[in-house]
Amino acid sequence: MNIWKVLIIGFCCTLGASAQAARIKDIATVEGVRSNQLIGYGLVVGLPGTGESSNAFTEQTFRTMLNNFGIKVPDTVKPKIKDVAPVAVHAELPAFSKPGQTIDVTVSAIGEAKSLRGGTLLQTFLKGVDGQVYALAQGSLVVGGLGAQGADGSKVVINTPTVGRIPNGASVEREVPSSFDQGDTITFDLHRPDFTSAKRLADVVNGLVGPNTAQAIDATSIQVYAPRDPGQRVAYLSTLENLNVDPADEAAKIVVNSRTGTIVIGSQVKLKPAAITHGGLTVTIKENPTVSQPNAFSNGQTAVTPNSSITVQQQNSRMFKLDTGNSLDDLVKAVNMVGVAPGDLMAILEALQQAGAIEGQLEIL
Repeated sequence: MNIWKVLIIGFCCTLGASAQAARIKDIATVEGVRSNQLIGYGLVVGLPGTGESSNAFTEQTFRTMLNNFGIKVPDTVKPKIKDVAPVAVHAELPAFSKPGQTIDVTVSAIGEAKSLRGGTLLQTFLKGVDGQVYALAQGSLVVGGLGAQGADGSKVVINTPTVGRIPNGASVEREVPSSFDQGDTITFDLHRPDFTSAKRLADVVNGLVGPNTAQAIDATSIQVYAPRDPGQRVAYLSTLENLNVDPADEAAKIVVNSRTGTIVIGSQVKLKPAAITHGGLTVTIKENPTVSQPNAFSNGQTAVTPNSSITVQQQNSRMFKLDTGNSLDDLVKAVNMVGVAPGDLMAILEALQQAGAIEGQLEIL
C-alpha cells in the first residue's frame, strides 16, 4: 500500500478536537486556491422609461448591438433609448470552476438610468485581468431598490434601484489554470499572520504525519509536503484542513473609534501602576442685550447695550488608583463607578498611553 494512503487512514482514526482550538480550514487558506474577479460591459433592455438619456457612448453601444444582428441604423437617425441602460457587470469566479457551471453576477448602471427594475441583461462577456473571456452573462435582473418621482420634482428612493443581481446569471466558459496539483508541497497561509500560530500549525501537522513534514516559512506561510497524485492530495488535504490548532492570543491592543465613541479592548491589555483623577469644568456664557429707548421728542436714538452673563460649574473630581497587572476590565469598572462618559474614557486612555502606563497598542480611528 502507498505510504500516503497509510498516513491518510491513520489521520482519520486519530483526529481529535479541542474546545478552544480552531480547524486549519478556519484560520488558513491553501496558497493558489482562490477566486478570480470578472468584469464586463453590457446593456440592460426592457426598462419602463427609466433607462438612459441619449449620450454618445450609450448610443454607440446600442448601434453596435443592432449591427451584430444585421440591422444598420443610419447616422442621421437618433434612436430613443429610454428603455435601455449601459451597465457594468461583475462576478467572482470560484476556484476550480468548470465550464458549464453557473455563477451569480451583479449589474450596476454606469450612466443616467434611474432604475434597472424590470430590465433584462443581454449577453455580456465577462473577462479576467488577462483579458480572456471566462464567462457569459445574461438574464432578468432582481432589483431590491425602488424609486418614485412626482410631477413637481419630489422623489423617493429606497435602497439602490440602479444595482441588481442575476442569480446563476453567468455560465462559465473557461477554466482558470491552478497549481494545486503541482510540486511536492502545499502551503497554508494564515488569515492573521502570527509567528506563534504558524509554529503551532506546523507542530500539529508534524505531530500527526512525522517530523519535518511541515515547516513554518514566516508568520503567514506554512509549507507541508504532500503526495503528487491528485486523488491522494485531495484526501490528504481534506484530513489536514480538519486538524485542530490553538491559535496564538491576539496582540494587546485597544481600538478607539472617536467618531462613534466605540472602544474595543483586547483581553491581553494590562496596566502599569497609575493614579487617575477626572473632573469636569463647564463654562456657560449667555448674552442678554438691553434695548435703551429714548423719551418722546428728545431727538435721541435707540441704543442696544450688551449684557453678558457668565456661569462656571465645576464637578467634583475623583481619583482612583490602579495597581500593577490590572486589566482594562478593571479600568472600565473604575471609571464607570465615577460616572465617566465614553468620550472621557478615550481621553483617559490617550493620557495613559502617553504616560507609558498601558502595556499594549492604542489605535485611534
